[in-house]
Amino acid sequence: MAVIAAFVLNAGLNFVLGLLIAKLLGPADFGRFALATTGAIVLNTLLFEWLRLSATRFYSGRVRTDEPWIRHGLDRAYLRLGLLLAAAAAVCGGLGLGEGADGREAVLCGTGLAALGIGVFDYHAALARARFDGRLYLGLVAVKNALALVLMAGAAWFLPQPAWVLAAAGLSQFLAVVVLWSPLRDPAAAVERARMSTTWGTFARYGLPLIAANAAYQFLSFVNRGAVASHAGFEEAGYFALAADVTSRVLTTLGMALDLLLFQIAVHAEEHRGRAAAEAQVAGNAATVFALLAPCAVGFWAVLPALQAVVVPEAYRGPFETYSLALMPGLFAFAMMVYAVSPGFQIRRRTGPVIVAALVALVLNGLGLLVLPRAFGGIGVALAQTLGLAGGCLWLGWRVLTGSERLVFPWGQIGAAALACAAMGLALAPFRALPPGTALAVLVPAGMGLYGALVWIFDIAGLRGQVMTRLRPSRAVAAE
Repeated sequence: MAVIAAFVLNAGLNFVLGLLIAKLLGPADFGRFALATTGAIVLNTLLFEWLRLSATRFYSGRVRTDEPWIRHGLDRAYLRLGLLLAAAAAVCGGLGLGEGADGREAVLCGTGLAALGIGVFDYHAALARARFDGRLYLGLVAVKNALALVLMAGAAWFLPQPAWVLAAAGLSQFLAVVVLWSPLRDPAAAVERARMSTTWGTFARYGLPLIAANAAYQFLSFVNRGAVASHAGFEEAGYFALAADVTSRVLTTLGMALDLLLFQIAVHAEEHRGRAAAEAQVAGNAATVFALLAPCAVGFWAVLPALQAVVVPEAYRGPFETYSLALMPGLFAFAMMVYAVSPGFQIRRRTGPVIVAALVALVLNGLGLLVLPRAFGGIGVALAQTLGLAGGCLWLGWRVLTGSERLVFPWGQIGAAALACAAMGLALAPFRALPPGTALAVLVPAGMGLYGALVWIFDIAGLRGQVMTRLRPSRAVAAE
């Protein structure tokens, strides 16, 4: 539960921080900042993601003591790549000294520092999750968010250029690891250098297909934000960026929390009960992910007009809702693809098909960019993104659900969750027209209450049973 609490904390503070940075920088500079942030995420994905994914797949509490060469291999690979990235950022910073913080080299330097901080933080967070150390993970996330709020908001207030805010983002994540360095360390063990090349080879075969796919999706996002800027200017790119960031966080933050928790359970099942048990766990996880993400999408649609009026900075209102509605179906498809479908390939260590799905998404997105922006302007880019992500999800779903080694998803549970979401959407639709404050006060508890009641009555995706299983030990302890 600490992992879920950490993600809720992270999502809430990131949401507030994103709105604050958008307000302090203004649409144009926020558009540049968002474009550079996407570049930092792409850079982090290319350099470090294969190692983070390997940590979630191959590292555990048992491995921590029985197979120390796994952590040694991860640490040394991160160190070498981190030093390379830090040197590149320093070169960019040196070249841009004469142009100031608004120059291209300064932004590139900030992008590199942000990518380095993200990589270091995500790696150590993955280690804490793999050990099922929820308290350490929660502390890491809390420290990072506190530092980010102070450093990034301070940079945007006192030095309102994207380069400084990017550098502050990287520094906040790096310092969070420094603060909690002691509990993040493993017991001392001799380094077996002879195992390094074999260990890195294992990481590469598992992780490189996944990072190729992730990099493709980040590249898709980067290209689309650039396309909006080229068609309608950086101000329009700022509108697109804020809508994409907020909608993505609504649909993927919980999905990421569920995936990282549920996938570790599947890995644990494989270690103790074999591959068949792990695959059954992955199939059940898919129903759980859908049952919890689908109502988030419907609820976000219901509160979107009120959310825009109450929370979104005035300069972004109007375009924010339009872009969010156009992006939502594609981002939901992406969340399901990554957190419900891809684990079926990851548990088998056969990650090649995820690359093909990413290529399908890129091709469809590119075809959409050739046609839709000419007809619809910036909103056409959002529609092209939705087309690409939905197509990639459909292809990967077809691949995992067909053939001799197909997974059997619990379609009855998924269908029940879909019907419950439809009922919730129909019940909430009339209240969307209420004044913003009243709408939020009515829609949020009503939606949670209605969907929660349906889940409890019909035990959708087995969620009632999971809750009762967690409550029974507590009751037994209390009785004793």
